[in-house]
Amino acid sequence: MPPETIPFSRRAQPGEIPEWMDEPCTYPEFRACLVDLAKVNRVTLAARPTLQWLSQHAATADRPLHIVDVGCGGGDMLRHVAHWCRRKGIAVRLTGIDLNPYAARAAREFTCPQEGIEWITGDAYAYAPEQGIDIVLSSLFTHHLPDAELLQYLGWMERVAQRGWFINDLRRSAVSYNLFRLLATTRRWHPMVQHDGPVSIRRSFLESDWQTLCSRAGIAAAGLTVERKFPWRLCVGRWR
Repeated sequence: MPPETIPFSRRAQPGEIPEWMDEPCTYPEFRACLVDLAKVNRVTLAARPTLQWLSQHAATADRPLHIVDVGCGGGDMLRHVAHWCRRKGIAVRLTGIDLNPYAARAAREFTCPQEGIEWITGDAYAYAPEQGIDIVLSSLFTHHLPDAELLQYLGWMERVAQRGWFINDLRRSAVSYNLFRLLATTRRWHPMVQHDGPVSIRRSFLESDWQTLCSRAGIAAAGLTVERKFPWRLCVGRWR
């Protein structure tokens, strides 16, 4: 279904408009796409909302934290978190999980071993470290999930994240959709990025979407935030 046929008033489900990145491809294709996605993330200040949220909460932790990034892709976000923690002198254990085996392969290739980040291929729901998980992060992951799976994911985070969780994703609008298409074309980003970026925006969220989803997942309003972040982000956080 062409994205243009779906009104911005509602969220397009992943089954309606597929992303090329979710389809089978070669490792070189996947890796090249991740390289350009990293450029997109730099231009759109993608890491800033997550780091701001961590600075409000994790910076005051009284013990080392285990932070898990679900749907980590090539590991951009965790590398930013690792650098931030090092600057702040915060002791952490960092784990990135992705179902796609290419993701861990690329993340290891892109990351200096000294960062000490653990990259895992597998289902996050099956990940049960002995010391537990303090914080669950995800960036540009939740728009890949249909609503039914989103409810499961929200419930899982609420159960396993001992300190809190933070979702960093896109805000759905015609403005962001058209601006991204223009930006991706003029910068000549990877064809997969040019195709999937607008699709991601169509699959993304409004504040009311998150409020409804969190309510349906049984998540209490106390400690829950749903905030717009410049330029095109909509972030959901929960701290205990």
